[in-house]
Amino acid sequence: MVQEVDTLETSILEQLTAVNQASRLLVTLNDEEIAKILNELADLAIAETPYILAENEKDLERMDPSNPKYDRLLLNPERLQGIAADLRKVAELPSPLNITLEERSLPNGLELTRVSVPLGVIGIVFESRPNVTFDVFALCLKSGNASVLKGSRDAHYSNIAIVKLIHQVLAKRGLAGVCYLAPSEREALPHILQADKYVNTIIPRGSQGLINFVREHSKVPVIETGAGIVHTYFDKSADLEKGKSIVENAKSRRVSVCNALDTLLIHKDRLSDLPIILQGLGEKHDCKVLADADALAVLQGNYPDQLLEAAQEEDFGTEFLSMKMSVKTIHSLDQALDHIAQYSSKHSEAIVAEDGDTIARFLTEVDAAVVYANTSTAFTDGAQFGMGAEIGISTQKLHARGPMALRELTSYKWLVKGDGHIRPTS
Repeated sequence: MVQEVDTLETSILEQLTAVNQASRLLVTLNDEEIAKILNELADLAIAETPYILAENEKDLERMDPSNPKYDRLLLNPERLQGIAADLRKVAELPSPLNITLEERSLPNGLELTRVSVPLGVIGIVFESRPNVTFDVFALCLKSGNASVLKGSRDAHYSNIAIVKLIHQVLAKRGLAGVCYLAPSEREALPHILQADKYVNTIIPRGSQGLINFVREHSKVPVIETGAGIVHTYFDKSADLEKGKSIVENAKSRRVSVCNALDTLLIHKDRLSDLPIILQGLGEKHDCKVLADADALAVLQGNYPDQLLEAAQEEDFGTEFLSMKMSVKTIHSLDQALDHIAQYSSKHSEAIVAEDGDTIARFLTEVDAAVVYANTSTAFTDGAQFGMGAEIGISTQKLHARGPMALRELTSYKWLVKGDGHIRPTS
């Protein structure tokens, strides 16, 4: 067993060394060459749809269709068309590199310029979403970064197929080394997290458990993304029709993504409206509701009995990733703010209200990457924000926050030009 671990570690470090070296080639590519690579990959993904779907089916066969991850894992012709379209969109986006961020001259005559540059080698750790493999590669390449992809065993065959196509396009240009798919075994992850000599940043995408593991075990700087414990507060001043459509959309549009609604907070003065707010979720989506005592009393007889349960403490602060949500009765805006501060993952939070002062306080005081007023949290998405495909939703504050796209995958360096300048010795 020890020998097997040593062999795995040696193999991974060899690959990471090669990726690190190959990353230096990316700064020699111009934007036109990068666009050609991405457009060729989009064409190849469509041409090889039968191959990709056949490999994806091998992964799907190993997963229970009732598992919330099943929808994340699923690829089909429509989704591949969407992926190809996203690749082409990224190809068309302006390059985030070599942008002059600042220019100034010092009194001593030195000329200073601050320009945008790649981060270098980006490690992405993700679970059962093979579309991430395409998205991450495209965004990394467009921003001049090499990519180290660590997918889960759930998407083992899908990821191998996708990276095979990526390498096919890159190999024509001698660039296959800038994208490395690490082994899907869990045992491979710690070796990547410890490789601070070869990897410049790690971005985990997945469950809170995955994010916590990466943060606790990584020597490489981590940008946290993913886990979304999402609330919508229905204020006493809220418009009923707006609230009904917003809550239904936020919960049901796609339950397995991080911007889906987990907890509805409803003001006590509007409890009588709760059956109407949840009507569509019960009739059309079979959504299980875990309600506190006050909400439960109102919903009994007005919501399908088989979908209604009393909420437990652990139901608040849970990312369900399924057609399930909790409901909490709130007595004031202050209580809503306190509840969100206690249970939020700082991803996306929303208020439904008509009172301007209430909205202003909510937008100001809620600490989250994206805060909404009278809008579904389903909009937390790089494409929806006009940023192109995203690499994730950052829930932290250093470097990047919210949807991360091309600009968020760059750093900067200072260029200093002189004419024989030397610094005085005293």
